[in-house]
Amino acid sequence: MQEKLEALSERVSAALSDAGVAAEIRGDELCCRVQREALPRVLKFLRDDPNCAFTVLCDICGADYPDRPLRFEVVYNLLSMRLNQRIRIKVDTDEEVPVPSAVGLFSSAGWWEREAWDLFGIYFADNPDLRRILTDYGFEGHPMRKDFPLTGYVELRYDEDQKAVVYEPVRLQQEFRSFDFLSPWEGMDKILPGDEKAASNDGDAAGEGQR
Repeated sequence: MQEKLEALSERVSAALSDAGVAAEIRGDELCCRVQREALPRVLKFLRDDPNCAFTVLCDICGADYPDRPLRFEVVYNLLSMRLNQRIRIKVDTDEEVPVPSAVGLFSSAGWWEREAWDLFGIYFADNPDLRRILTDYGFEGHPMRKDFPLTGYVELRYDEDQKAVVYEPVRLQQEFRSFDFLSPWEGMDKILPGDEKAASNDGDAAGEGQR
């Protein structure tokens, strides 16, 4: 397997030398980081070259690294059923610059790109239907970003009076509670409900023993 992956890495790097391919083998899979603008050419080569034959696009997903200048990493997982090999392609982008869409090469890319847009806010140029797919149409922000608040911005509920779903600002139903994280068997300074019976029984037993 290692030899096959090394041969594949050399072939891809040689054929796409101007695409900025940086390849490494990790977990018995070849992972290549390429320039954003070269992505369509890279995917087309991997699909059409007979020694690659990566004809199945399994997934497109995003990752958020807020400390990086290009905070988003877009990951493409491809499968060659004929050669029984997988390859992972990565490109970097930010909140403003779109990534070239892969819909023209893989029809399944449409829904994957919509998911990456919905959850991370990653733009894909020339996607014919780039809109939300997992969250509601009135949802604000992108929930998989590291800086997205855990409580969100709005919440929705069904209003019986209006007979419709209504949107409201997030409201916490109770104050945050402070826990001391002490064991229930040590450090307790108060009697829990029911424990007073055990205390009285212990006293009665001790009194009976003295008689």
